[in-house]
Amino acid sequence: MSGVEQTIKELRKEIEEHNYRYYVLSEPSIDDIAFDALMQKLELLEREHPEYYDPNSPTQRVGSDRSERFAPVEHSHPMLSLSNSYNYDEVRAFWTRLTETFRTESPSVHCELKFDGLSISVIYVDGVLHQAITRGDGLIGDDVTQNIRTIRSIPLRLKGSNIPSRIELRGEVILPFVEFERLNKERVEAGEEPFANPRNAASGTLKLLDTGIVSQRKLDCYFYHLYSDSPLPDGQNERLALCHSWGIKISMHSSLVTSLSEVYRYLEYWDVARKELPCATDGVVLKLNSYREQSILGATNKSPRWAIAYKYQPERARTLLKGVTYQVGRTGVVVPVAELEPVLLSGTVVRRATLHNADFVASLDLRENDYVFVEKGGEIIPKIISVDKEVRRSIEANIVFPKRCPDCGAVLEKKEGEVAYYCPNSLECPMQIKGRLEHYCTRKAADINIGSETIAALYDRGWLHKIEDFYTLNYLQLMQLEGFKERATNNLLLSIEHSKQRPYSALLFALGIRWVGETVAKTLVRHFPSIDLLSAASEEELTTIDDIGPKIAQSVVSFFADQRNRDTINALKAAGIPFAEEVQEAPSIDSLPLAGQSIVISGTFQHHSREEYAIIIERLGGKKLSSISSKTSFILAGAEMGPSKKEKARSLGIPLVSEEEFLITIGEKEA
Repeated sequence: MSGVEQTIKELRKEIEEHNYRYYVLSEPSIDDIAFDALMQKLELLEREHPEYYDPNSPTQRVGSDRSERFAPVEHSHPMLSLSNSYNYDEVRAFWTRLTETFRTESPSVHCELKFDGLSISVIYVDGVLHQAITRGDGLIGDDVTQNIRTIRSIPLRLKGSNIPSRIELRGEVILPFVEFERLNKERVEAGEEPFANPRNAASGTLKLLDTGIVSQRKLDCYFYHLYSDSPLPDGQNERLALCHSWGIKISMHSSLVTSLSEVYRYLEYWDVARKELPCATDGVVLKLNSYREQSILGATNKSPRWAIAYKYQPERARTLLKGVTYQVGRTGVVVPVAELEPVLLSGTVVRRATLHNADFVASLDLRENDYVFVEKGGEIIPKIISVDKEVRRSIEANIVFPKRCPDCGAVLEKKEGEVAYYCPNSLECPMQIKGRLEHYCTRKAADINIGSETIAALYDRGWLHKIEDFYTLNYLQLMQLEGFKERATNNLLLSIEHSKQRPYSALLFALGIRWVGETVAKTLVRHFPSIDLLSAASEEELTTIDDIGPKIAQSVVSFFADQRNRDTINALKAAGIPFAEEVQEAPSIDSLPLAGQSIVISGTFQHHSREEYAIIIERLGGKKLSSISSKTSFILAGAEMGPSKKEKARSLGIPLVSEEEFLITIGEKEA
């Protein structure tokens, strides 16, 4: 085997491994620039040595994010990746190709922000969301329809008129910065590896089997491409305007240009302005505006010839590591934090950066007084990406993760299968206690207007140790605190009193049960209207609820099995917190719209799932039957109802009620 052939084989193997880590594991080990450099090197060698052609080379296909856990679906139009460019010379070459092909100095090009997320294809049939498919290998993707339904910005039903019977949208599923920060904070507190960036978080979330967790993470989506067999406008700008009129979310920052200077102005403007956006972008897509002209240029096996992606360089800075401190969260997880010489990055001064966990510190080979390179992951979260080892002095000592809690001195523990070290002293560790107290007071929880410094002062005086202690604080105690006068004291006492009237779901969230965020708390409250009912629920009962998976169910059951938690709840009840939904006078059963009716549900539905319709029927006085009999009042008949059931209903004279008719009957839809 020649040296060139060996190099080509090694490159192919290396790129395939990076593809696997990027698309399947959502854990890339190199950045986009380094990956593209490897790909370009391989492409060059393959062009120079066609005798080593291999149809399975990574240059001949799109990377795949396929997962065996989801059903495979073939794309009606291939989902190709875009060719990347990193400098204006490559942009100019693309522009020249357009001018020469179409013999014009002013081709019409649509400039769009390139959102950094997960590509998705969403199909609507008769205006109703029908199916959602990941890119996969470009030809076959995964069916993630149920997860896509949890994204609030993706309409389940389109609005407006003149909607083709079938349309296919291409878009990017993203995780906003604020949700990314919240999610990583929760993961660190739970002892889990934080996501490297919002793109990985979005990708990992969309591939979860538990739709409840997907729903909690509040993904978003921007659409940028529209297909249909029905006639559509030729221009990309016109098609996006049409999408917008149907209630489809698009970026409002696109621009139609006809000169290279306009392209440069757009690139330069958004290199700065994108840092003010609420989500990650990593470049700009330049595409021919005309779909007719796009078809003339066509595509390679990997990417369209009518579009390129201009990628911005991530902003980095070099600074001195002054030291490492350690924080203990409310769950006991110990998180190392890099203390940095202040440096300006993306318009803000960075003084600290998270180091996540001991494994991350070890992977960096971090030492005292190192010079480090800092980058803002997704342009918002400061992180150390590497060490400048060329200037390291040999005498510098390694950063050693502590064996004892930096706050209480307890020996740290590491749970099997987790990356974090924990302080096990949950009852006495001051940082953990104060963390739980602060969480209880947050706005979405008990909403007590008190700062962390005041909590620390009350803790130090021995007046505040458990969350129930908030309700024993008194005027004389608070007046002794520094800076507390009569008005501040009365305001805090009033805020504590008002917290007793907070919604049950908010107070359930305030308890800090692992995996029970505000969304899950609301779901639990709907099914268990008092904490007594919830505390008696089994894992089996909990997992029958939509959006409650095994992980959440196990956490809830474990929480209520702990006597210390039961004591806290009893103390809070004694303080006047009911932990129950307000009971409203129930209407007479006979007055409900489905009173006395026995109903069979069959087929598939657009507006609600079969399980949701079963709940609706029982709530409105009806009885849900599993099989058709002479006692059946009617059949709620969805699409794909089996012919044998239809025949049995006909023979028994049982009416079939469509989904639309049923919704009108129960008053959910107007006639």
